[in-house]
Amino acid sequence: MIRSMTGFGVAADDDDGARYVVEVRSLNSKYFKAITRLPEELQGLESEIESAVSKRLNRGSIVLTVRFADSSADAAAQINSKALESYLKQLMEVPEIDHVSTRIDLGALLTLPAVIVPGTGERILDRARPILTRLVASACDGVISMRAREGEALHKILHTYCQNVADRLKAIASRAPTVVELYQKRLRERINTLLAENGGAVKDEDLIREVAVYAERSDIAEEITRLQSHLQQFAEIIDANDGEPAGRTLDFLSQEMLREANTIAAKCLDAQISRDIVEVKGAIDRIKEQVQNVE
Repeated sequence: MIRSMTGFGVAADDDDGARYVVEVRSLNSKYFKAITRLPEELQGLESEIESAVSKRLNRGSIVLTVRFADSSADAAAQINSKALESYLKQLMEVPEIDHVSTRIDLGALLTLPAVIVPGTGERILDRARPILTRLVASACDGVISMRAREGEALHKILHTYCQNVADRLKAIASRAPTVVELYQKRLRERINTLLAENGGAVKDEDLIREVAVYAERSDIAEEITRLQSHLQQFAEIIDANDGEPAGRTLDFLSQEMLREANTIAAKCLDAQISRDIVEVKGAIDRIKEQVQNVE
C-alpha cells in the first residue's frame, strides 16, 4: 500500500535525571531532505541521528527536533584543575605578594577564564547515544504509521480518479471506429453539394483517398492502448504491498498518461471524444496533484 509523505511522530524518555524528547515531522518534498535541531550538548550526535532517520524515511522534507534537560551530575560544570594550577603558579611568582600572609580568594579564582568548563561532553554523548537511537526509531515509527493512514486515503482517491479515466477511455475507444465513417459521410455530402451546381459527382477513388488520409491522421488506437496500459500499471503499483516508495514512479506514469491524452485530443477532432478527453485530462491532472504527496 502506498504511503503519504506527511507524518508526525514523538517519543520521550527520562534517564537518571535527564529528560529526552524527540519530534519528527515530515512534509512533501521531491527528494529526501533532513533538518536536525539538537541542543548544544548533543551536537556531536547529529550525523548519527541523520543517518538513522535516512534509513527509516526514504522521501520527504524531514525536521527532527531534540529537546534535552539534564539535572544529573553529568550536567555539573567541571573545574579545570590545570588552568587553576597555572593561575596559582603565576601568583606565587609575583614578588610583591607576601606568600605567607596573603589569603587567596578561591571564589574569585573560579571566575577566571577557563577555570570553570561545561560538563564532560563525551560522557553526556555516551549516555545519550543509545537513548536517542531508540527514541528516533520510535518517533520514525510514528511518522510511518501516520504516513500509512494518509496513504490509505490517497489510495482511495487515486483509484477513484483512475476509474474515471478508465470509464471515459472506454467510451472513447468504442466511439473511435465510427469517427472515420462519420467523416466519410459528411465529406461525401459536402462535396456532392458543391458539385451539384455543375452537375458533377464525387469519384469514389478520390473520396477513399481523402478518407484514408484522415483515418491515418486521426487514428488514436495506439494512444488508447498505451493509456490503458499506464492505468493498469498505475493500479498495480498503488495496490502493491511491498513497502517500497512509489511516488516517483507514479509521478512519471501520470505524466505519460497526460501526454497520451494530449495526443488523443490533438489527433481526433470529434466533438464527443473531445468532451470525453477533457474529462480524462482533468482527472489525470488531479492524479498528478495527489501523487505529489506519495512517498
